[in-house]
Amino acid sequence: MILCHMVDNKNMRDDSHRKPRLQKIGVFTSGGDAPGMNAAIRAVTRAAIANKLKVVGIRRGYQGMIEGDFIPLRSADVSGIIQLGGTVLRTARSNEFRTFEGRQKAWLQLQKAGIDAVVVIGGDGSFTGALTMSQEFNISFVGIPATIDNDMYGTDYTIGYETALNSVVCAVDKIRDTAVSHGRIFIVEVMGREAGLLALNGGIACGAEVILIPESKEQHDELKRFLDKGYRHKERSGIIMVAEGDEPGGALKIAEQVRREHPDLDVRVSILGHIQRGGSPTANDRVNATRMGVAAVDALLDDQKSIMIGIDDGKIVQVPFNKAVKLNHSIDGDLLDIQRMLNI
Repeated sequence: MILCHMVDNKNMRDDSHRKPRLQKIGVFTSGGDAPGMNAAIRAVTRAAIANKLKVVGIRRGYQGMIEGDFIPLRSADVSGIIQLGGTVLRTARSNEFRTFEGRQKAWLQLQKAGIDAVVVIGGDGSFTGALTMSQEFNISFVGIPATIDNDMYGTDYTIGYETALNSVVCAVDKIRDTAVSHGRIFIVEVMGREAGLLALNGGIACGAEVILIPESKEQHDELKRFLDKGYRHKERSGIIMVAEGDEPGGALKIAEQVRREHPDLDVRVSILGHIQRGGSPTANDRVNATRMGVAAVDALLDDQKSIMIGIDDGKIVQVPFNKAVKLNHSIDGDLLDIQRMLNI
């Protein structure tokens, strides 16, 4: 990726003569929760303390920032949280923060608490808010991408995606047992309102007969071919994986269409919903959250502002917020071709 540059965290941390101008940083989680957020909170807190900084946890995202819902974080306060799903700092949506007056309240609370810079753990909406506030009030924000959709531009990896993917695979494997036993077609809906990566990789991993995602219109032709030919001639059961943002309206509307056109088929719907968000994070989610948490503190100590920490080809990179939130993470078309080929 051209717009990113690599960062050597080890050399940065070994620069012992560096004197940070920062005294206190804040850390918060925002948007939808994702497994691994707690690992990132732990890493940010302990990396900051190792660099002689004070750390403040901001509870309930931007709303907590507006209300001054702050708690001091010591090393012991983040002990025993790396394995927990969700976020110990909690998260919330904030309509008030969308206004200039709301952001001004948040800035005044940060000033009152003596917070010099902030690490935000979230997705593109959270980073958009951080970018706007940093431009209006000249305060440094560094972001750590945490979203189960894995749809952030400039990074191969977002915290929580791998855990969510494994949850999808585990659930669909169990649904497949019932589908085969009863000769049914199950239409399984997974999260991904604007991005279909969870459905795509989950579908491939589960051997789904059809995968429907917002990024591809051709997949609906695949569904028709499967129902008209494949199901009758080859399959006794089937899994159709659908991203919740798919254009026809998700699993329920697709099921209505299938039942209307093929009344002889036994069609069931399973919406996995928020079960995908929870659970203990995988080892990779814990390790990468830790790496990005440490890198976020290093970036603040280097006077970086309005950037997202990402991972590109296994290495830590820094991506400007304005590119991370405005550009789209594309789907690998080869994966769709592989799925079509293997379902001959």
